[in-house]
Amino acid sequence: MAGKFVVSKGKDGKDYFVLKAGNGEVIMSSQGYKSASGCENGIESVRENSQDESKFEVRTAKNGRDYWVLKANNGQEIGRSQMYKTKSGCANGMKSVVKNAPDAKLVDER
Repeated sequence: MAGKFVVSKGKDGKDYFVLKAGNGEVIMSSQGYKSASGCENGIESVRENSQDESKFEVRTAKNGRDYWVLKANNGQEIGRSQMYKTKSGCANGMKSVVKNAPDAKLVDER
């Protein structure tokens, strides 16, 4: 099963997307976008930038768990992962974005 980008409207009125793996698990979540076109541009940026491993930045939260962010060419954060219990889980999450993002279909739930 292929991955998919799911777009939804937040309670704040902004558009958000998540990238889900073929098994339905959320791999990454976006920031809020003021417009539908901004959200769609964010998805295209994930498709493009996810193929460059230098665009991923691994961070450690205050609770000691690792997570990653994906950045665009301008250095702005496009999306971030969940918190992982292990470094290998974090690495696998990044690999899943690399695999799923380029061909993921778009599902609009707004």
